[in-house]
Amino acid sequence: MIDGTAVLETVELGKRYRRTWGLQDCTLTIPRGRVAALVGPNGAGKSTLLRMAAGLDQPSVGTLRVLGKSPTSGNGNLKERVGYLDQERPLYKSFRVAEMLRFGEKNNPNWNMVVAKEHLAQLDIPLRSRISNLSGGQQAQVALTLCLAKEPELLLLDEPAAALDPVAREDLLRILMRQVADSDSSVLLSTHALGDVAAICDYVIVLAHSRVVLSNDTEYVLESHRILSAVHDGELMPPSGVTVINSQSSARGESLLVRIELPIDESKWRVERPTLEEIVLAYLRVGSPGARDRRSHDDDRSSE
Repeated sequence: MIDGTAVLETVELGKRYRRTWGLQDCTLTIPRGRVAALVGPNGAGKSTLLRMAAGLDQPSVGTLRVLGKSPTSGNGNLKERVGYLDQERPLYKSFRVAEMLRFGEKNNPNWNMVVAKEHLAQLDIPLRSRISNLSGGQQAQVALTLCLAKEPELLLLDEPAAALDPVAREDLLRILMRQVADSDSSVLLSTHALGDVAAICDYVIVLAHSRVVLSNDTEYVLESHRILSAVHDGELMPPSGVTVINSQSSARGESLLVRIELPIDESKWRVERPTLEEIVLAYLRVGSPGARDRRSHDDDRSSE
């Protein structure tokens, strides 16, 4: 069932490249108004999902809806409502910045030249400069400006801050967040920088081995996970009402990162709140839901 409040929805979506799956069994729903982060290692399927959402690649199997429509069924106006930024940031390098803006204006009915020029002025990027003479960070800002000036309902950004220095990265993210705050845009961005996820994103999707292993509001993800370690030495068995995501040795000693469903008796356990980075890394380490050790105390009791 397609959710009218979703900007992007997939059901068992997959993309196959000959014998290799670039994305497989992808089912998720991204509500409107979110800044959603797509996190995962190289080859997990992040770029594949974004390209299909942008209508540049066709799914091999499954269902994909962007703003309630299929991006591959000839919905011409859908491209006007979606802004897509490839991680290669394709620009005409021989063009001047002003020429790139005029090119964008000619090809986008909803183009806002005032927004474009204001963004570039705030970043001190001269309109007369040639694209080839700009730094990598400045080129990234020009490419992002072309997306923002479309005033899209959905922004699809593939590693928008990759390879940028800290100042350029902060400028790019600041521009992005101001645009989202000033409009009704939703954002789906892929990133390797987990710090960016915690700083600007309110929804997180984790891909591993070409599958979705976590997808939810960041606030809910933070509230529904804990790190447990035993108060006394001994075997570390999970309490009732938790699902073990990962166990490892750390500065805390032996500990479990768990998803909780019920309150935990803290007299028996040392309970700590994990960071979003710790949660995401735990899911990435485990890989796929089927590979995780999902043992809970209730499961142990039921097998007795």
